[in-house]
Amino acid sequence: MTGRDWSIQEIARLAGTTSRTLRHYDDVGLLRPSRIAHNGYRHYDEAALVRLQRILLLRELGLGLPQIAEVLNPVTSRQSEASALETHLALLREEQNRLARQIASVENTINALKGGEELMAENMFDGFDHTRYKEEVEERWGRKTYADSDRWWRGMTDAERADWQQRVSDLGRDWIAAAESGIDPASAEAQDVARRHVEWLTGIPGTPAAVPGGDVKAYVIGLGEMYVADPRFGANYATSAGGTQGAEFVRDALRIYAESNL
Repeated sequence: MTGRDWSIQEIARLAGTTSRTLRHYDDVGLLRPSRIAHNGYRHYDEAALVRLQRILLLRELGLGLPQIAEVLNPVTSRQSEASALETHLALLREEQNRLARQIASVENTINALKGGEELMAENMFDGFDHTRYKEEVEERWGRKTYADSDRWWRGMTDAERADWQQRVSDLGRDWIAAAESGIDPASAEAQDVARRHVEWLTGIPGTPAAVPGGDVKAYVIGLGEMYVADPRFGANYATSAGGTQGAEFVRDALRIYAESNL
């Protein structure tokens, strides 16, 4: 360890997160700053950076903050750094396996469509698990939100689920194309995609966007910010330029749409 530390703004930029998120991690006892400067700014040393790296990894694997706290708690985990990393590796391999199954599922669907073959509905959703973010949804928006959306998802037919997945895929494709084209987020083309995105959100039961009288505007703007702050969501809008450029375009376009129409 060198004894060097970094400001909260520097860490947020390096880690691709936000100062607000880091402050929240402090508030819940997940990541304490190594020191607080006389101006009140939080600073983080190398040990804190290592801990943040593990937190972000576990977040990418879909764990909620309470689960992460338990994993990182030396009293409950009793793990050395090496064994903790072995746990991370096991989780990564599980995720790798899930993604491989998704890829195979989509490839089979493409081949069936191109060859004019009958689609095998029971194989089309292998690797798709809408429950993996259960704790996070409940933490952000409450248990009723998850219960309502879960009931809606389970009540769909195979064809309806396939249509929904296609709608999500089309939105992601069109967002990326718009971002890479260099158009303004306020342009008619970008705002049309934003309109479709909001219509999609309002069609998901349980979300603030679908509840009568809900604060749709704040919800849409907040989601846009989350797309940039959370790499799991930002990856859905990643352009060839890399980084958060695509997610930032989506955030800006959604904010403009929300300010003008919601």
